[in-house]
Amino acid sequence: MPDRQRCRCTPTGIVAALVLAALAGCTPTPVTLRPPPGAVALPAVPPLPSADSEAIRVYFAKVQADLLAQGLMRTDGGGADAPFSDRMLAENFIRIALFDEYQRGLAGGLVQRETISRLRRWQQPVRVGLHFGASVPPAQQATDTARVASYLARLAQITGHPIALSDTAPNFHVHIVNEDERRALGPVISATLPDLGPGDVAGLTNLPRSTYCIVFALSQGNSSTYTRAFAVIRAEHPDLLRLSCIHEEIAQGLGLANDSPTARPSIFNDDEEYALLTVQDELMLRMLYNPALRPGMTEAEARPIIFTLASALHGGAS
Repeated sequence: MPDRQRCRCTPTGIVAALVLAALAGCTPTPVTLRPPPGAVALPAVPPLPSADSEAIRVYFAKVQADLLAQGLMRTDGGGADAPFSDRMLAENFIRIALFDEYQRGLAGGLVQRETISRLRRWQQPVRVGLHFGASVPPAQQATDTARVASYLARLAQITGHPIALSDTAPNFHVHIVNEDERRALGPVISATLPDLGPGDVAGLTNLPRSTYCIVFALSQGNSSTYTRAFAVIRAEHPDLLRLSCIHEEIAQGLGLANDSPTARPSIFNDDEEYALLTVQDELMLRMLYNPALRPGMTEAEARPIIFTLASALHGGAS
């Protein structure tokens, strides 16, 4: 089985802290969103996909088939075979919301190293701009747009926080692009996130094959409040893997920045058992946006509140 990794990036830096079930709700009319002001648009009629892009498509089709053959990529949200208690929920939340999976390297870019952090989330409404490379067929764009809009509506209901598609000053950009288009995204990234250095831009454009998708969520200075995010999802992904990336990267960009091998059922676990947001993941998002918790809290400050919230939300045996 090939190495598997989805990348959630949450290092601290000079100007920023960096950080994918069935869909619920109605199916909206597909929307074509404009690029952010000053962004360099992708070419309207690109050349045919390169051999590299076709090889990536074939590779990830096999990855998904292999995962499904092993009984992974579940979409049931967690069943009787994956019980968890309120204590497990609290400890999993602490590990996922109050630790970082990555930190900034000395030369820029990201290094996989778990470090303790502070609680981070959005305070302003999350306005998601959905951008497609020209390689994505119109029918696929319509499907992806409907799925993203429905998922955002679900996240808004779970968190109680405004989260929706928007073509008016989006602050959370999601780019669905193929191998060739992603490599050309540098000018778009720099125009959208001018504070990022070359190493960070390269972290988004030069994905190794082991990285399925990636998100950066950023906050100004030493603040723990997110103000911008940028996610990249491979257009070559087959349907379920593509939807899995959508679920995980958007949820990760809301503030659940780390992974934990003990979190089950959860998409915040690199074992790929679950493809889509689970019941426990929903509870962690509810906790993250509960007003009893505040951005910037340390583990010591947040721990007693987290256990109280977990008990109230789940009430399972400890």
